[in-house]
Amino acid sequence: MTDITPDKLLEELHRAADAVAGIAATFTDPDIKAPSELPGWTRGHVLAHIGGIANAMARQLEYAARGQAIELYDGGYDGRTRAIEAAAGHSAAEHRADVDAALERALRAFDSLESAGWREPITYRGGVVFDGGLALWRELVIHAADLGTGRGPETWSRPFCEHLFDFLSARVPDGQRFVLQPLGLPGRAIGNGGQSTVISGMLTDIAAWLAGRTPSLGSLRATAAADGVDLPALLPWPAGVPVTN
Repeated sequence: MTDITPDKLLEELHRAADAVAGIAATFTDPDIKAPSELPGWTRGHVLAHIGGIANAMARQLEYAARGQAIELYDGGYDGRTRAIEAAAGHSAAEHRADVDAALERALRAFDSLESAGWREPITYRGGVVFDGGLALWRELVIHAADLGTGRGPETWSRPFCEHLFDFLSARVPDGQRFVLQPLGLPGRAIGNGGQSTVISGMLTDIAAWLAGRTPSLGSLRATAAADGVDLPALLPWPAGVPVTN
């Protein structure tokens, strides 16, 4: 399990926010309308989601500082979806302004935390502020890759990939156990079932696969009982917001 401290997480949040803002700053209006790496979403959809999650997490912290709790998104999951669709078609300039403002708000909220503030409860996954910081880190790093500008999973850091191994262990189906073997690094197992599959390859390729993204280095290999097998199916991404019907 990777050891991320609040100070280290703050550094990573600033680094990830700078990367997203830097990418957004290069987009023209036609770039915004181009497809992203996410099926059915343009880059505008991805940027709208980034702005939405940054504002949502900032709101979690702002309420927590007052000893109050509030749902992650105004209107829940449906509200999140409506907001993304409404903003996806904005101009490049509007997206830049919205993303910059949302990132500034979120970073200001995290930067203002004192030691005890990281342990304040929030509604996101029934956790605490530190969990919200990890969530925003995941969203910024992964969605920067989803923007499809050549900054793919191969750019993800070792601490980030190891954090994904922890968080995404929830995607291992019942009864299964995945032995993750990054090339040149210590292996680790996730899941506690009796059916074992070894997933070997470059660290970032394993993390990308677990995150439902395309491994960019083409190094993945799955074996079971020493025989080559297909990569196993994964459970859905652990939801931060209940889906309502």
